[in-house]
Amino acid sequence: MNRPVDMAASLDLGLAWHNRFASLGEAFYTLRAPTPLPSPHWVGTSPTVADLLGLDRAWLSSPAALDAFTGNLPIAGTQPLASVYSGHQFGQWAGQLGDGRAILLGEVDTPSGPQEVQLKGAGLTPYSRMGDGRAVLRSSIREFLCSEAMHALGIPTSRALCVTGSPAPVRREEIETAAVVTRVAPSFIRFGHFEHFSHHGLHGELRQLADFVIDRFYPACREAPGSPYAALLEAVSARTAEMVAQWQAVGFCHGVMNTDNMSILGLTIDYGPFQFLDAFNPGHICNHSDTGGRYAYNRQPNIAYWNLFALGQALLPLMDDQQQALDALEPYKALMPAALQRRMNAKLGLGRTEDGDAELTESLMKLMAADAVDFTIFWRRLSHAVAGPIDAVRDLFLQREAFDAWAQRWRERLQAEPGFDAAATQSRMLRTNPQVVLRNHLGEIAIQRAKQGDFSEVARLQNALEHPFEELPGQQDLAAFPPDWASQIEISCSS
Repeated sequence: MNRPVDMAASLDLGLAWHNRFASLGEAFYTLRAPTPLPSPHWVGTSPTVADLLGLDRAWLSSPAALDAFTGNLPIAGTQPLASVYSGHQFGQWAGQLGDGRAILLGEVDTPSGPQEVQLKGAGLTPYSRMGDGRAVLRSSIREFLCSEAMHALGIPTSRALCVTGSPAPVRREEIETAAVVTRVAPSFIRFGHFEHFSHHGLHGELRQLADFVIDRFYPACREAPGSPYAALLEAVSARTAEMVAQWQAVGFCHGVMNTDNMSILGLTIDYGPFQFLDAFNPGHICNHSDTGGRYAYNRQPNIAYWNLFALGQALLPLMDDQQQALDALEPYKALMPAALQRRMNAKLGLGRTEDGDAELTESLMKLMAADAVDFTIFWRRLSHAVAGPIDAVRDLFLQREAFDAWAQRWRERLQAEPGFDAAATQSRMLRTNPQVVLRNHLGEIAIQRAKQGDFSEVARLQNALEHPFEELPGQQDLAAFPPDWASQIEISCSS
């Protein structure tokens, strides 16, 4: 039975908390307080997320904040809970899942809209299955840094307020230490929430959830012709198309695009075995657990559609017929490629899309793949080459004559742009093609130092990732080619 959490001796953060998800009723969650951790310490904080929530930056480093966001001290006004959902994992129906180590504290209204606050790694819940309800330091640092990095890149994402650590042992492939990430998003509702109620024939709860999402986040669907639930599916598809196009354009691999890891708001959530590409390989698999390559970089757009199809199936009981769902999904097939081409054109310095741009992009990608060209460095150097020599870009290729031919076509296409100005184009490209991304080896260096109690590299890397388009002094190493050992890093679903 759901029982209220004892909030005696709770901490007042001065925020007006709401518990709107809890208002859906007991079928959607179990009330569960976080489980305390011993001897917590700070690992990292995000002052900009503190600003978003209306928290004082200075207070965020206080002992009270440390206890609150480790789950050791109840927060007044919150109603901690773990939500239930189901989903498909690696293409197979996995049955009931749920928040196995994440606890939703509640929701805060902000000038940017409502924001839910969730503690990941906060202890056992009824949905932990065989897990321990904990997160480890290495994965928590990666999620914290990548959440803020993706936000700075302009990609829809959950945010991360802070990471706290504890010496409490956690067993994975080896004994590690525990950590808690405080995650923030307008909603953590996933495709899997809808799948759960649909699969179990709980159509009343399914409709209640869909109405909740429409009324809060997609009100235009209520006025759309036909079924509002078909309109919801189409709107989610459009947001997902834009998000995945942004992933592809920046070379981001999610690594575990299960339906329970897909946000109903088109946000990037659940940072596990993610990776930003080093050498460009369209078939790159970043997740060591993904033995079949289901979630390889070049498969992400189609997997997103597969997941949307699963969402459509879940919503079928609310629609008139299957065709409504298929019609709602159909626009994705054109929206995603068009969104990606717009992004690639921006990376190339092109202000408009013309016939031939897709072929120009595709031929470049083939050249980059053939020579395993570093993805981020190529685009950054190309940005500088608009108003300067192209030698540094050419040096990245083995097939230099082939690159020369492509570069000639690219320059001709640039010069055909109305009012083309090399300096202005270069400036736009430098604001589009990042100098620094969260490469695996950069995260690994920060993690290894953090394991020794030194969190300075986490802070340095965080600062660079929050300004990804700037060439910050003293941080050239963060924009350099990866070391040879980087290719040996294995990231799996274990966290």
